[in-house]
Amino acid sequence: MCSTRNRDRVRVRFGNRKGAVVIALRIWLSSAGAATVQVMRLLRENPDGVAVTIYASNVDPSAAALSACDVSAIEPRYVSNEEYAQFALDFCRTHRIDVLIPPRRLDALAGRVADFAEVGTSLMCSPLAAVKALTDKVRTYEIAGAAGVPVPPWREVRDADEFCAAVDELSLGGETLCIKPSGEFSAFGFRILDDRPLTMASLRVAPRPVASVAAIAGAMRRAAEEGEFVPPLLVMPFLESPEISIDCLSAPGGELLVGISRAKQGRFRMLLDDPAAVDIARRLVRHFELAYLTNVQLRYRGGQPVLLEANPRPSAGLFHTSFADVNMPWAAVRLLLQGDSGLRRPPRLGACLAVAEAVMEVAPLVDGQLPGGVRRSADLVPG
Repeated sequence: MCSTRNRDRVRVRFGNRKGAVVIALRIWLSSAGAATVQVMRLLRENPDGVAVTIYASNVDPSAAALSACDVSAIEPRYVSNEEYAQFALDFCRTHRIDVLIPPRRLDALAGRVADFAEVGTSLMCSPLAAVKALTDKVRTYEIAGAAGVPVPPWREVRDADEFCAAVDELSLGGETLCIKPSGEFSAFGFRILDDRPLTMASLRVAPRPVASVAAIAGAMRRAAEEGEFVPPLLVMPFLESPEISIDCLSAPGGELLVGISRAKQGRFRMLLDDPAAVDIARRLVRHFELAYLTNVQLRYRGGQPVLLEANPRPSAGLFHTSFADVNMPWAAVRLLLQGDSGLRRPPRLGACLAVAEAVMEVAPLVDGQLPGGVRRSADLVPG
């Protein structure tokens, strides 16, 4: 909830309400990646016609989102949770931010809702307990499995011997295996286990993130010998079926208001009418009491959907849901500020989408410098 000092400033007209002050909402998208540009578009094109000022920040000064927002900022890199939270609070206070939507550093922010309210900012975030549980895949699988949510077989490993033992055990089922970090690293660290020799045929197709069992075991042994930290890793079956990503909007306490399933395969996305997948998402959202924008990922194994991961944050592909005639980012802002998402109709499902590259023109940064240190065209022409 907003503090008393901030309440008048964010009292905007949603829909046809009368007697409300119409002032631009100041929305901060922290850790803004490239896909956040599409979220900015949806917030600006909101169905209520409310003016918004978009603030965006990233640790990388050349991040594309910083060229598409109204006000950009650089985030501190490699700082503690306390330092990051203080940065965020100071930023909100200085810029009089109304709504903060963070996809990263949730463990630093989730427990500070009241502190942000004191400076006049409504923080869009799930409870800290849910954030801590869901950023640890082992805890996620343990809790979800105990709650009756189907999960694939998995083993947590911390050294080469445990890794080899897990591979031997899980290989008995005949399935291809994979390994991934237990923490939140997106797709970084994911590898398909493949001991087959390299072939010329494999060089003529798109590369896959593969590694041999021997190579990974060797890396773990070298790290142990050199005193390098080895993060907990998960060994589990690699499921070839298309990934199903369910974008969720839920009220505080875990009531799922809308869940939109997307099947992802290559450059195509299908907005699915898949009640079984949405039911798993609904159970997870309720069990962890997730709030606002979150995401659940599944794959089918033996004809049944099983949990890959649940994220207490919006997905990078959230903007795809606009093709279901639902503006989920704006519905979440309404829900946060007014307690009402404004959604009255079910999503339109069944659309097939093709993900294609898009190019946008951006303004040069300070002193005529382009993002990423690219030189201006005039400087590239020989004198």
